[in-house]
Amino acid sequence: MTGTAAASAACALAAAVLFAAASVAQQRSAAAVPGGRSLLGALIRSPRWWAGIVGDGGGYLLQVAALALGAILIVQPLLVTSLLFALPMSAVVAGRRIDRTTWILAGALCVSLAVFLVVGNPTEGQIDAAARHWALPLATVLAVVATAATAALFPLGPHTRALLLGTAGGLLFGVAVVFTKHVTDLFEHGPGAVLGSWQTWALIAAGLTGGYLQQLAFQAGALGASLPALTIGEPLAAVFLGMTVLGERLRVDGAALAAVAAAVVVMLATTIALSRDQAHLTPDATGSGDADPHGATDPDIAQ
Repeated sequence: MTGTAAASAACALAAAVLFAAASVAQQRSAAAVPGGRSLLGALIRSPRWWAGIVGDGGGYLLQVAALALGAILIVQPLLVTSLLFALPMSAVVAGRRIDRTTWILAGALCVSLAVFLVVGNPTEGQIDAAARHWALPLATVLAVVATAATAALFPLGPHTRALLLGTAGGLLFGVAVVFTKHVTDLFEHGPGAVLGSWQTWALIAAGLTGGYLQQLAFQAGALGASLPALTIGEPLAAVFLGMTVLGERLRVDGAALAAVAAAVVVMLATTIALSRDQAHLTPDATGSGDADPHGATDPDIAQ
């Protein structure tokens, strides 16, 4: 590995660690908010939650640096290891241990997602397309998001709610990803072009709504119940929209196509299995498994 590639890998791993720490901090803060209180109103008063937001920002900057120094095929698989960092961090903070089943499921999820990204390796398509080409594929993704978010309103177990909300949030993050390149390129044409583009507002709406659903998922259940769904939702939505709207194509056939299909099946199966595995960490429908076992809430919030 060359020096530049090594630096890229180091930046990607550091980004994964920051994303993991940020997720743990935000989940702990969200889980401490009782169901009857305003989630966002409580979170903005929590220094721990803001520390998580700063961690996300630092992780994003390191991700940009990693992509500037190396290939996406190196960076993306390393970024998904954030799940493997987040689970032990969460366990340490909560004062518990991770069992072998959880490690196996988390490892299988990361490997399958890496296979999907590396073997699939979609060709680069257009930066943008006419609004009419976006209509049906985008409506399809949003329908899945709405279905998952609505299902989470029913009296389900905390881990199931966390899984559904995490799925919805991850899919919206994927929507935001596909608009990012186009909106970024608009800046060279001035603020008028940026503000006058519907894609800019679609990006903002998807990002903010996805972020809110992410916090609801963190509030609903243990980190391991929602983070896997958030992790796989983004690339799946981005690849789907890239292929149906922007003309991207997976560079696979034969055995490689079978490997990608198998990777998708494993991703979905391990995500559901991890959510079920984490169910025992959530004692009731109003608390999270990563909350204090004695029922204490975040001192920054419980005031």
